[in-house]
Amino acid sequence: MNNPTTQLEDQKKKTTKGYTLLLVLNYVCLFLGSISSSLLSKFYFIHKGSSRWVSTWVQCAGFPLLLLPIFLPYGLKCTQRKPFSHFTPKILTLSILIGLALGLNNFLFSWGNSYLPVSTSALLLSSQLVFNLIFSVIIVKQRITFSNLNCVVLLTLSSVLLALGSTNDKPENLTKSKYFIGFFSTVGAGLLFALYLPVMESVYKKVYCYSMVMEMQLIMEFAATALATVGMAFSGGYSEMKRESLYVFDLSSDVYWVVVIGNVVTWQLCFMGTAGMVFLTSSLTGGICMTAILAMNVVGGVAVYGDSFGGVKAVSTVLCGWGFCSYVYGMYLKMEDEKVKESEEKVRENVVVDEKVELMTINHNPNNNNNNQEMVHHQIVIAVDDRV
Repeated sequence: MNNPTTQLEDQKKKTTKGYTLLLVLNYVCLFLGSISSSLLSKFYFIHKGSSRWVSTWVQCAGFPLLLLPIFLPYGLKCTQRKPFSHFTPKILTLSILIGLALGLNNFLFSWGNSYLPVSTSALLLSSQLVFNLIFSVIIVKQRITFSNLNCVVLLTLSSVLLALGSTNDKPENLTKSKYFIGFFSTVGAGLLFALYLPVMESVYKKVYCYSMVMEMQLIMEFAATALATVGMAFSGGYSEMKRESLYVFDLSSDVYWVVVIGNVVTWQLCFMGTAGMVFLTSSLTGGICMTAILAMNVVGGVAVYGDSFGGVKAVSTVLCGWGFCSYVYGMYLKMEDEKVKESEEKVRENVVVDEKVELMTINHNPNNNNNNQEMVHHQIVIAVDDRV
């Protein structure tokens, strides 16, 4: 028969491996989705795409793709839980409200991305991290440590440097007023997203499985899509997309629809990865991972679109990378401390188990019982003799 302690350790190892695999998959989705969606969104506007509502709509219209991670595990008998079986009216209401806020965030991002270079937009979005930390402390009681505070300070300095050196970073034929509209729209999107992350972490504390996270994400993005669809209806509806593909987009109509579909898929990967990171780790870790990916967006904007990359952006990118590395190092030290504490706790548990087993062995040994009785009898005889 297997030792129960050994069985528990084997089960814990399997759980840890599954957690690590899921975490890696979500980060890959976040990495690929974030970079690809930013570049494709900019590609849309560079080639005369002009509808910010279309750009907003594609960010959330891929929500049906989430049906795959929701229903596939149940269909393959990997879980006995039926999809949406524990979806309460409260969770449904929260998902809809958060989804509407997410739709507004998408619109602000589209507005900013339509005016700003990809590299500038990416670095500006890193400013959301300081607000993310503040909201995390207030909403989910995030503990402030040297590593996360140092990371936030460095990334904030990165954004401030960018703002101070942004006056000569305007694309051609873009007025100063439109540039600042894009600038502050992007900052607003970052601020709203900074609030979104800890709110989601707070809600996810009531959720006990990854499938339920995807179910909430489906409802949220459905609500965001509904908001974007209403906006599109007021600006011309889907006929605007058809007209834009035929007469406005300066490449072929086929390329236009490939860009739209590519945006739908890549944005879905981005949001799915974000939700998974927040559920599996924390809102602050999710925000920091996204900020680290923004540095890759800067490189992508320079490599693909030839965005300017002067000294200010170089310093900002270095600060961004420095801040992320300091946070990762702090997380590494924390994990090592937890391993030491877990090992010490395991040693204490083994000592307690050994003592209990030894005590049970003594109690069930007949020879020990006889010896104990003889010892007691001998002590009684000695006591009687002393009295005599």
